[in-house]
Amino acid sequence: MQHRELGDSGVEVSAVGFGAWVVGTDWWGDRSDEQAVEMVETALDAGVTYVDTGDVYGHGDSEEIVGAAIDGRRDAVTLSTKIGYDFYNNPQAGHGELPKELTREYLTEAFEASLDRLGTDYVDVLQLHNADVDEVTPEVRDLLAEWKADGRVRALGWALGPSIGWLAEGDAAVEYEAFDAVQTVFNLFEQGPGRHFVDTIRESGSDTSIIARVPHSSGLLNEQVTPDTVLEDGDHRSHRPREWYEAGWEKVEAVRFLEDPDHAAGSRTMGQAAIRWLLAHDEVAAVTPTFRDGGDIAEWSADDVPPLSDAECDRVDELYARDFGIDRDDGMDALRTSVGGDDIEAAGLDERAASY
Repeated sequence: MQHRELGDSGVEVSAVGFGAWVVGTDWWGDRSDEQAVEMVETALDAGVTYVDTGDVYGHGDSEEIVGAAIDGRRDAVTLSTKIGYDFYNNPQAGHGELPKELTREYLTEAFEASLDRLGTDYVDVLQLHNADVDEVTPEVRDLLAEWKADGRVRALGWALGPSIGWLAEGDAAVEYEAFDAVQTVFNLFEQGPGRHFVDTIRESGSDTSIIARVPHSSGLLNEQVTPDTVLEDGDHRSHRPREWYEAGWEKVEAVRFLEDPDHAAGSRTMGQAAIRWLLAHDEVAAVTPTFRDGGDIAEWSADDVPPLSDAECDRVDELYARDFGIDRDDGMDALRTSVGGDDIEAAGLDERAASY
């Protein structure tokens, strides 16, 4: 497994990480706690050393599962968690977003609770979970710096979302020297914010890294959602409109060439190609696919998958520039923003801010 440094923190992450939102919740299928622990252990055995969880996933359950899985092998794991959502005082309504709380008192209590559930006295990476740009005040940044100085945190990140967009937040993470990483939705089909952050990092000379989530575009690029798939209401991928999937299935056929490289290095599955495309960007430190079982782990963490050639990357760029030849509405909103669309306008993106 290839490893990459997160910013200039000295913290190394496996290029393919374990997104632990899949354990501790039933959003991607039911499994017992024992099965969930075994799944994390399987990933670690496969060389996936970066584990990315969050306190709100299952309201602490994911952290407890990860803590059990890494017991006895903590030093071999690059452990990340996220704080910022106040699930202690607010009930979860389906997949809806909970209120956030970023006061010094709340963050301190939340972080200490996370450490307790994880069974550790430090995390390698601590991320603010979907904080708006105006919520990350100097007081918040000072608190994070204190934790980094006392060794309880080795690197800092800012996770963006939950939906696609939030350019002001990502640009702030790149601008503030405190943050080593920005986590965002980034994949072959949904490149907008990710491409912008890549350009911002290159133009500014920043050391900030990108952690790419949803690399398979909600089941399209790993072909786990096909025209024959029936998504249950509880499946997290069912929030996408049918029109979006229909356009996506056509896009998959447009990039089918990525499975059959024009060189002798070997073939790739579509799911592997999607990950290799992201890792072709030096700014991407880790990709966190949603593993559903051991087969996914073996396929997507394999280290003998040929990288994309320059010609293949150029062809993807050309296809993306004309929306993969799809000329119809896919039913999705435009980019989300916390600042009324000013960030999108300032970035010069050919997008509009989604209305709330």
